[in-house]
Amino acid sequence: MWEQDVELMESLRFGPLPDHPDLEVAVALTRLLHEDFVARGTRHDERMNDDEVVLAVKAHRAVLERLGLKPPRLPFRHHSGFYDYWCKNDMSGGGGWQARRECIEGLLGPTRQALEDLQEIEYEQRFKNGPRGTFKNLIFAAVGPKPKIVLRDAVNNDVEIVQNAENCLVYSAPLPTQGLTWRQMVTWWQANHLPNVEEPEAAEALYRRLYRSLDSLPEQTVLRTYCTRYAEPDGFDLPALIPQVYLHYDPYTRKSIENSGALHRQRMDFLLLAPDRSRIVIEVDGAHHYGTKNPTGTDGRTTYTASPRLYSEMVAEDRRLRLTGYEIYRFGGWELTRPDSPQLISDFFTELLTRHKKPTP
Repeated sequence: MWEQDVELMESLRFGPLPDHPDLEVAVALTRLLHEDFVARGTRHDERMNDDEVVLAVKAHRAVLERLGLKPPRLPFRHHSGFYDYWCKNDMSGGGGWQARRECIEGLLGPTRQALEDLQEIEYEQRFKNGPRGTFKNLIFAAVGPKPKIVLRDAVNNDVEIVQNAENCLVYSAPLPTQGLTWRQMVTWWQANHLPNVEEPEAAEALYRRLYRSLDSLPEQTVLRTYCTRYAEPDGFDLPALIPQVYLHYDPYTRKSIENSGALHRQRMDFLLLAPDRSRIVIEVDGAHHYGTKNPTGTDGRTTYTASPRLYSEMVAEDRRLRLTGYEIYRFGGWELTRPDSPQLISDFFTELLTRHKKPTP
């Protein structure tokens, strides 16, 4: 049986609750009053008595005023007053229940809408630390010679691949607010490459095409392990793991000694566009990322010597990306060759996806 917490209602008139923000409380009180007045006017199974309604209305008014909202002007104070009001305003009789329902909606509906607007503002503020700029396109999964890119229209920031376009994929459809899911990737792939096949067959073909863009065993292990999640219930609605994404294009050669401003990382190993609008970069580091290759030994082995310069370039680029709003996670190539690497990768993605769910309004 429902029972009002009188002490709680009274305390709301004098200040917010310690564990529940006023916005959350205002939404709950608006719903309570709306549902109870509608129940009184249509089914006569309201939960609150007149005294409890008076307390709820006073608490509701106080909370709304703290939020800077104008409380609704109710022409009655409680259920008995509502009954007198509808009798005096031609809302009686068997068919009057609809008029009484519309009356309550007219009185409390604007308040509910104002609270929903505040919730949306608060929700959007949770994204304020997201990456700068607007999603334009993805150039990814190159197989063979890398694409050569030019800025065709500097005003509109339109890029064009002038060589080796056939070796890579380009996703330029609008990016939904919930990130880029595997289902959306498959739909794009069907529309542009396999228009006459069903979704499961198209998904398999897209996966194989993405897998072909990877030439290292650790990277293949990451993609293969993550993509098993697509087969789970609702797996197609998970963020797509996009391999070999061109982050930027640097037309200057890094071999030039004079060119100290060249960008050192043109392609990232994997990108996730998460439901909370995070852009997550995942890198798999082989020895060549932080060491210089030594001449092959007499035993045929390839070894590397640690390079402070390469390491510094790598962490400097990480800093730059983080400051623009990207998240970066690194795996060492060695840890992904161990027998337990699939479990390690799976556990990582479980925690990552949990962390980057869409915020609840």
